[in-house]
Amino acid sequence: MARAALTRLIEPGDAAIGRAIQRLGVVGLVQGFYSGASPGRLGLGVDRITAYQERLRKFNPATDLERIAKLGGKFIIPGDTDWPSQLDDLGDSRPVGLWVRGRPGPRLPSLRLLALRSVAIVGSRACTAYGRHIAGQLGSELAERGWVVVSGAAYGVDTAAHLGALAVNGMTIAVLASGVDICYPRGNEALIHRIGGDGLLVSELALGMNPTRFRFVLRNRVIAALTRGTVVVEAAPRSGALSTARRAMDLNRHTMGVPGQVTSELSAGVHALIRSGAATLVTSGAEVGELIGSVGGDLAPERVGPILPRDALAPPVARVLEVVPANADGAPVQRLAQYAALSPQETVHHLHELSSLGFVERQGAHWRLVRRK
Repeated sequence: MARAALTRLIEPGDAAIGRAIQRLGVVGLVQGFYSGASPGRLGLGVDRITAYQERLRKFNPATDLERIAKLGGKFIIPGDTDWPSQLDDLGDSRPVGLWVRGRPGPRLPSLRLLALRSVAIVGSRACTAYGRHIAGQLGSELAERGWVVVSGAAYGVDTAAHLGALAVNGMTIAVLASGVDICYPRGNEALIHRIGGDGLLVSELALGMNPTRFRFVLRNRVIAALTRGTVVVEAAPRSGALSTARRAMDLNRHTMGVPGQVTSELSAGVHALIRSGAATLVTSGAEVGELIGSVGGDLAPERVGPILPRDALAPPVARVLEVVPANADGAPVQRLAQYAALSPQETVHHLHELSSLGFVERQGAHWRLVRRK
């Protein structure tokens, strides 16, 4: 109850509140606000304590808990079986609790279990068609491999990543900068409702609370901490997506970047990450899975060029094939042996082998390449 009250009272990521909780316990802290405890005891300024005291009189956390239950969701806190313990890496700025809303049923999917195999896909809101395509492809490829796709339900890359996972009936999580009953941006209302039905909506903010620029930035730290790694798809040098990447680096999570056109400003931020060594270059869901998955268990297939029939030839045989001319006259064995640096006997032997494989043909005493139709 005390933690539910704090989600409506404070801004996310307040390290001073986190330190106060460590000293007093969350119940002791909220009781201190109610009673108007001294600033020295709470470790906060007088004005701040007074403001919190005023705001506490205007709402009842029990009402919020009843409302989330009616929406088919719940409120989870540190120590719950569904609490993702990796969020504790945020230290004093970890969430005091999370409001979760998801697919209807007897029991919501466990956020803790989903987060164990999750990856964040973030990027520019004003992405290009290329960025939208890549984000959607990554979302679907990762979901098909059993990964949970996490993003922020914003326009652009976020939308494409969520839709990519949903297209293959995969699991996706949207971490919101508003209450889980608020659809923002409005243009993504249908998408957010769909994620709420087929995936999970997660927020630090109580029901009915609206997003602000500051809350979007703070939301990014939860995305970074919740997942095994973060993939950045298109980001300008001052893109908000880069703040998620920096958070991931600070938390020792894998940070990855998808290359784009070198002339595109929307890829400049990603390229800078890769060039500095802060991010690993990835181009597919398989490569992402190999980097953040279990050792030896999520290997990406090796990329090789097309294998040609001549690739299987032994080196001396291949050398003879290289010197056989394509013109109609061909060349005699003696000349071919000289060019291939082999004896005439070896050259004849290899020519007959090449003839049986359909590479060369004999024209009297001369040999030439078989003409392909």
